[in-house]
Amino acid sequence: QVQLVESGGGLVQPGGSLRLSCEASGSIRSINGMGWYRQAPGKQRELVAVISSGGSKDYLDAVKGRFAISRDDAKKAVYLQMNSLKAEDTAVYYCVLEIVDGLGYGDYWGQGTQVTVSS
Repeated sequence: QVQLVESGGGLVQPGGSLRLSCEASGSIRSINGMGWYRQAPGKQRELVAVISSGGSKDYLDAVKGRFAISRDDAKKAVYLQMNSLKAEDTAVYYCVLEIVDGLGYGDYWGQGTQVTVSS
């Protein structure tokens, strides 16, 4: 069984920084793509950043230049460094990992972590 644990959310002032972490454990053979989504109140969930197994990265236009995604395959982890945070970045952030386990592969989601940007 695979589990994902997120951490790093919280309350931060505009212009501040946070680093989100997501670590996977369990019966994992390998991890393909990794990503972060977010969902603000009353809005649809949106893809914030993705990183492939080869290290290619892509970002939502609204966060380009401010957020950085990275991965540590040895730790089975993905990170999201968020700088110059704005009020509109307030949302619940979810990690998602495409994991190959003993039965095949599938997308696994973290439990979500709240990020609130407010003065």
